[in-house]
Amino acid sequence: MSLRRSGRLIKATTTNTTVVPKQTDQLNDSTTTRPIKKERKRQRSSSLSQPVVSKPTIKKEKSRPVTIKRTKIQDQFNEPANWKIVYDRIREYRKTVSAPVDTMGCERLAEEQVPEKVSRFQTLVSLMLSSQTKDTVTSAAVKTLQSSLPGGLTLNSIIQVDEKVLDTYIKSVGFHNRKAKYIKDTAIILRDKYNGDIPDTIEGLTSLPGVGPKMGYLALQCAWKINAGIGVDVHVHRISNRLGWCDTVNGQPEDTRKQLESWLPKEYWRPINPLLVGFGQVTCLPRGPKCDECPVNDLCPSAVTAMKKVKKLKKELITDQENHVKVKLEEVEQDIKSVEFTGEHEPKLIKTEDSPLDW
Repeated sequence: MSLRRSGRLIKATTTNTTVVPKQTDQLNDSTTTRPIKKERKRQRSSSLSQPVVSKPTIKKEKSRPVTIKRTKIQDQFNEPANWKIVYDRIREYRKTVSAPVDTMGCERLAEEQVPEKVSRFQTLVSLMLSSQTKDTVTSAAVKTLQSSLPGGLTLNSIIQVDEKVLDTYIKSVGFHNRKAKYIKDTAIILRDKYNGDIPDTIEGLTSLPGVGPKMGYLALQCAWKINAGIGVDVHVHRISNRLGWCDTVNGQPEDTRKQLESWLPKEYWRPINPLLVGFGQVTCLPRGPKCDECPVNDLCPSAVTAMKKVKKLKKELITDQENHVKVKLEEVEQDIKSVEFTGEHEPKLIKTEDSPLDW
């Protein structure tokens, strides 16, 4: 006996047992999926009918600018003892130890075979590019302008070039976006107010966009041969405090300039910048100064000299009675001079978005 259900042949046994046919897939679908589909439709329609509740937006409080209270720093400073000995030692040391500033400093970047007015402008542009930028990078950027700008690095070429194109030429220097705008604006001011030349006073120079006192005094010295003040950058600021030539660790380079000028003879105002800048580039580093190599470590108040005992093995060749050569090792103590840096590292400078890039 056989039963046919849904196209399938089911064989039954000859016993009296009732045969229950196997439910087919179509049967399962008809009995189980319909309620599920209805339930899903009901849930979908109910979710659409409910109003969408938006999450409350939390307003972020704007960060308030931090007010930094500057301590009052005196403009005067007593003449340090032995400053002339220290100065002369560093000068003799720098004659044999070269630094990037000796060949790529801003006073050396202007072209020689150009009119004096163009040379002065190139010196000012070099100083504006040099802030917070290594001398090697500044030198490369200036040479790019001199060779790539149509007509060379002149006042007219800067005025005519698009600011974005100028920015691509100097993109290797720090803050190149701001400097491109400063240089463009300065060129227009020089054309309109100074007959295409740079000012010959510190007031006129520091009135230009992005030009601070350091750039101004160096421009006067290098471009006009006017010794009106000391150009103080981070190297001069740091080393002068380490040597005890000023007390402006919590101040700014301008504070250092005023204290140095209060006691340093005027004939030293110009050479002190490249002297200490080079010294800071190779020896008196911001971090990890090379006090062991320093020519004034015995006079520097930021260094402590001490004698340390160090054990070393002394080797000696000896010959025994049988003419056998042996090595005799003996531990001996030696006194070695050690210099430890105890002063400040890089003094903290207060910088704001509106302040000129003059460090």
